[in-house]
Amino acid sequence: MVTDDRTVSLEDRLAALEKRLAPLEDAESIRNLKARYAAYCDDNYNPDGIASLFTEDAVWESKGLGRYEGRDAIRDFFKSASGIFTFAIHYSLNAEIHVDGDTARAQWYLFMPCTLGADNQAMWRAGIDNERYVRVDGVWMFKEKTSASLFNTPFDKGWAQQRYS
Repeated sequence: MVTDDRTVSLEDRLAALEKRLAPLEDAESIRNLKARYAAYCDDNYNPDGIASLFTEDAVWESKGLGRYEGRDAIRDFFKSASGIFTFAIHYSLNAEIHVDGDTARAQWYLFMPCTLGADNQAMWRAGIDNERYVRVDGVWMFKEKTSASLFNTPFDKGWAQQRYS
């Protein structure tokens, strides 16, 4: 079959465009995954919703809160999280997302005004989340989520006076 040079060029350009667009669409899907995670956390730490975002063998870890391996362990932890934090708003900021085929990694800054349930203490929390993702049946999921604290301080003292409480 004889093809027109303009058609081949157009097909090549379209293929190149699709190749450039795919990582952008994937990064947007990961941003939406992160937003769903925050929404479930801010919904009294909905354990089933949160667990549904993780692979069966995922890892969730946060210094001071523990390390949980596997979707069921993650779900079990979040069943009691609303007692630890009786109120929270998760702000995920400054995402740096790197997509490589069906895997990806990202770093996010977390800012979280919250209330500790133990003493009804209003707190400021901030940290850095490092995450890995995999695409499972066309859907991006958390494979690993690790949080490192930058500060955790009472609202009335602020982080300049007392960085960790």
